[in-house]
Amino acid sequence: MKPVILLVDDQRDILRLLHSTLDTLGQKFEILEAPSGEEALLASSRHKIDLLVSDYMLPGMSGVELMRKVQVKHPEVKTILVTGMTERKARDEMLKAGAVALFDKPIPLADFLDAVERSLGLVSTIFPPEKTEPKDVAQQARLSDVLANYRQSIKAQAVFLVNDRGRVMARAGNLNDSSMEVSIVSAIASLHATSLKLAKFNHQDELNSYHVFLGGDHDLLFIPVSASYILLLAGDGLASEANILNNAKSMMIVREEIEKSLKSLMGMADAAAAPQSKDVSATTPVKSVPIVIPQPTQKMSAEELAATPPAADLEALLTGAIERKTIPQNTASFWDDAAEKIGNKPLKSDVISYEEALKRGLTSDGQI
Repeated sequence: MKPVILLVDDQRDILRLLHSTLDTLGQKFEILEAPSGEEALLASSRHKIDLLVSDYMLPGMSGVELMRKVQVKHPEVKTILVTGMTERKARDEMLKAGAVALFDKPIPLADFLDAVERSLGLVSTIFPPEKTEPKDVAQQARLSDVLANYRQSIKAQAVFLVNDRGRVMARAGNLNDSSMEVSIVSAIASLHATSLKLAKFNHQDELNSYHVFLGGDHDLLFIPVSASYILLLAGDGLASEANILNNAKSMMIVREEIEKSLKSLMGMADAAAAPQSKDVSATTPVKSVPIVIPQPTQKMSAEELAATPPAADLEALLTGAIERKTIPQNTASFWDDAAEKIGNKPLKSDVISYEEALKRGLTSDGQI
């Protein structure tokens, strides 16, 4: 059966936006719309609802109240709440009520689609899964074990291995608000790309950079594993004054274990390369290649070939011709001399001048 999604918002523009966004997934959904909590309850009595997407502030009842009433009829329903409120108390209320995701307006659509796919158990279409060979599964399992053990040892909320394209390659644990995972990981990939440029401008031989975000939903720490991979930690107190140095050292240690696992995985050979990407144009000498201009080919007879002097003789002949050629120094005097020599003599033999025509009586009174 098609998954049924119920969209509830008193703003028609929001309903149309969410509906058209869901259509981009290419999945066969049955999408219902309701402008109020009462109409949403009526729709839920007529259909089995798999996912409820509701605004928090609805006329007549709140989104949390609607969620609880729909859950009575459909205990397995998943709920995503949308709100314009920024108060932490209201956000905590929505999450404690059992919402799988919470989004502020304007809604980050990539995260919204990710939350929908997670809620309905769909294969991710935002980031298509990479092909994995069967022999790589054991190595990936080992990598996940490394992250899981590390997460437990430092008591982190989550540990991620992220690639430079913003995809989570391996993980242990989850963020407090998993609905923002796509945005956070994408932003970290962008910061990683910027740090690579800065390391290059700073002429660093190795990628030894630390990125720390203190407070908010989590403390976030991440370092580059290589030019293509990032190690990310998320949790409470990880970047506090008492823990930051120890956690930074531990990240460097576990990075070596991750590098070993990456080197063993097929298709991840770049992890075995030098940690800093090199500028090929700056390190690799460029060989100068002579430019040969093709000359038009023309067949010559044996006599012409025999009469053709060697290249050195041709050069001497050309040089002598240039030296023997007289080039007038004064262009105006050159043409004056030429005019005196030519006089009024017509340039063409079958044409006579006007003066000659008068002498011969061929014209009179100015008429020919």
